[in-house]
Amino acid sequence: MPENNKEQTYQPMTFDAIKIGLASPEKILEWSKGEVTKPETINYRTLKPEKDGLFCEKIFGPSKDWECHCGKYKKIRYKGVVCDRCGVEVKKTKVPRGGQAKPYGTDS
Repeated sequence: MPENNKEQTYQPMTFDAIKIGLASPEKILEWSKGEVTKPETINYRTLKPEKDGLFCEKIFGPSKDWECHCGKYKKIRYKGVVCDRCGVEVKKTKVPRGGQAKPYGTDS
């Protein structure tokens, strides 16, 4: 029996089967939010991700919690807002990014 209310007991979950499969090329394109067009990563002066680069915040999400790239929107009160200047959605950094870049060579 737990000594205080903070302790909790967890029951293990059991599964009969799990099915894993590969995503089709069409599904991957459907998931994509942008296209990486530049090889740059981080600006050496500002230490911020380069737009359309490998760490682009518009594609992969913000690098700081509740803040867009340009700093126009800061704080949790702007949760879910897409900045009209930089195009970055204001959200928590640890939220699953979900953004994916289009694979190289796709003509969509």
